[in-house]
Amino acid sequence: MFKNVFGSGFIVRTAHVVLTWVITLILFLHDTDLRKQEETGELIQPVLFVLLVLVSVLLYFAISLMDPGFVLSDCSDLQFTLGVTEETQDMIPPTTKSLRQRRCGHCLLQQPMRSKHCQTCHHCVRRYDHHCPWIENCVGERNHRWFVLYLAVQLLVLLWGLHVAWSGFTTAPTWQLWLRRNGVLLGAAAVVAVLSLTVLLLLGSHLYLVSLNTTTWEFMSRHRISYLKHCGADENPFDRGALRNLWGFFCGWGSVVWEQVYFREGSDPI
Repeated sequence: MFKNVFGSGFIVRTAHVVLTWVITLILFLHDTDLRKQEETGELIQPVLFVLLVLVSVLLYFAISLMDPGFVLSDCSDLQFTLGVTEETQDMIPPTTKSLRQRRCGHCLLQQPMRSKHCQTCHHCVRRYDHHCPWIENCVGERNHRWFVLYLAVQLLVLLWGLHVAWSGFTTAPTWQLWLRRNGVLLGAAAVVAVLSLTVLLLLGSHLYLVSLNTTTWEFMSRHRISYLKHCGADENPFDRGALRNLWGFFCGWGSVVWEQVYFREGSDPI
């Protein structure tokens, strides 16, 4: 399930963890609300903040080390291909759409629908979304929902941290003296502000795409994807309505045979 911790992403993961705890330490060392509450014995908010930071770090490691849905062999993925078993064949209704079976030119394995080969991970990934350099891993079928949950928790931590940093700024008679007193906290607040905006945009875009039941790869490259080329600009064969899409994404467990969804939708009149 998990990849080697000391793989190619070790430096990225280490930098992320160090930056997270350094900024947390800065917030507690300056005269912020968290430090004032800690000094007066009001430990509820400081403890909750540290626990939330810890949860965000644990989620980060979970999604960065998790198998995103690698296609490892033809044998284990026969259920994801068209017409390879009688059960699957019976469940796929007749359609005028015709798709040629795809075999990956890199790993030479049969590619289930919505999968793509990642040049960085050197594997085909089911329901491929994108390769994220932040986590040094692909975002795919198995870890996508956890990636979105991580973004939500991380955004909450960052916004709370930004509020805490703002509470720690002190006044001074001159700008030079103010920068001397608040320079480190100002730098931490600037980093947190930039990260907050980045995570907010990422979370918003992913929730939007999830509500449409499409992936970042499909959204950006639909004109080059064989099973989407024939579709109109506003047509998505996997879209089952926003609520069902969100429910299936967050509450559905197990792999989906997207060929069944695709051809069932394709058999309906448009």
